[in-house]
Amino acid sequence: MWIIHQAINRFRVGSMLVVIGIVCLFVTGCSTKAPKYPEDHARFQRVIQAIKTLETAYVNKDGSAFHELLLPLEPLEILEAKVRKDFTAFASTELELTVDRIVIDGNRISAFMSWQGTWQRATQESRDSARGHGVLLWSGNQVILLRGVEGDLPFGLASRLNLSS
Repeated sequence: MWIIHQAINRFRVGSMLVVIGIVCLFVTGCSTKAPKYPEDHARFQRVIQAIKTLETAYVNKDGSAFHELLLPLEPLEILEAKVRKDFTAFASTELELTVDRIVIDGNRISAFMSWQGTWQRATQESRDSARGHGVLLWSGNQVILLRGVEGDLPFGLASRLNLSS
C-alpha cells in the first residue's frame, strides 16, 4: 500500500513539474523581442507614417498636409501643382499605397511602392481606375520629408488624363 501511495505522489509531483515547465516555456517563448537596431526601427516607422500621411492627405484633398511632407524643391512644386489639379478634377478618390520595399542609405530613403486606386470626376458617375509602381524618395532622420518621386505614381493623374480643372 505504501508503494502505491509513493507512486501516486511521484506521478503528481512529476505532473506538476511538467505543467510548470510548459507554463515557463510558454511565457518565455512568447515574449516579444526588442528590435536589434532600435534607432533604425524607429526611423523605418517614421517613413511608414509619412507614407500613410501622404496617402491620407491626397485622398482627403488636404493640400496643406500634402505640402508639409515636401522639401522645397522645384520638381516637388510641380508635383504639388499637379496634385492640386487632381483635387479640383476629381470629386472623390480611393487610393491604396502598398510598400514593397524600403531602402535606407544614410540620409537617403527609397520606398518602392505599388498602388491602385479609383478616381471619380465631378461631372461623371463612372470612375477611372489606375494602378502602377513607383518610388517615393525621402530624406531625413527625425523628420521625414519627400525629396522626389520616380516611376508611375498616382499623383497628378488629372494631368496624365488631360482633364481640365
